[in-house]
Amino acid sequence: MPLARTSDLLAAAVAERRGLPAFNVITLEHAEAIAAGAEAAGTPVVLQLSQNAIAYRGGRLLPIARACAEVAAAARVPVSLHLDHVEDPDLLRAAPGAGFSSAMFDASALPHDENVKATAEATAWAHRHGLHLEAELGRVGGKNGEPPLGAHAPGARTDPAEAARYVAETGVDALAVAVGSSHAMTTRTAALDHALIRELAAAVPVPLVLHGSSGVPDDALAAAVGAGMVKVNIGTALNLACTPAVRAHLAAHPAATDPRAYLAAARDAMAATVEHLARVVSGRAPGSATSGSR
Repeated sequence: MPLARTSDLLAAAVAERRGLPAFNVITLEHAEAIAAGAEAAGTPVVLQLSQNAIAYRGGRLLPIARACAEVAAAARVPVSLHLDHVEDPDLLRAAPGAGFSSAMFDASALPHDENVKATAEATAWAHRHGLHLEAELGRVGGKNGEPPLGAHAPGARTDPAEAARYVAETGVDALAVAVGSSHAMTTRTAALDHALIRELAAAVPVPLVLHGSSGVPDDALAAAVGAGMVKVNIGTALNLACTPAVRAHLAAHPAATDPRAYLAAARDAMAATVEHLARVVSGRAPGSATSGSR
């Protein structure tokens, strides 16, 4: 089906009171696994490419972006492309021409006033070019000399009043918030503040985004969606499925040299992870409610 727009997928998720899973792509096998897992779960999904993933490919956006767009267009469920954690304005400006309908602009390391200014400028540019823009707000710096913290930094928590002001000042379309998750967690032990999620959902007029969701247990992910979280970003969980599958295949076949066999095993393992987590986030896991309490 045609490449979907992230804004449309988010609007549908909000209307249906469910979450929208968004998975990060590193290799083509990641993209294929995400599409296959989403098809098996029967859920829309977002394919995300981060600035780090583009840097891994020598800074060349178009080859992997076009591959992802072809995978998305061939999927039997709606799939959109999202450019994640963009700090480079030149990369942001390349997004619309590469098939992305949304991007996350990350100015969280800047002092708050500079963050607001840079994000407002990025939002204005994005809207002129038909791009949905996400940003993040963790902890505002400056209090008692404290530095700002991104939404995925350990210990960061987003203040609802500050988040509402930030959205009003920047005009962003979605906001990643700090509620207890962290990037690159390899154990599912993150404890989310669901009361804070409810406060943020009541205060912020745009969809909330959860970063670092790989470290969150299933029941806490489902509860976060019920409390008001909409877009749920997942990356490390795919690598935790991919790498052991490769290791297991090579251990069982020590003379193997053809990468297709072990990459196929990795793709299948990632697809199973995507299917499971997509069902959890969308409320389609066995025994889950089909709608949240928003």
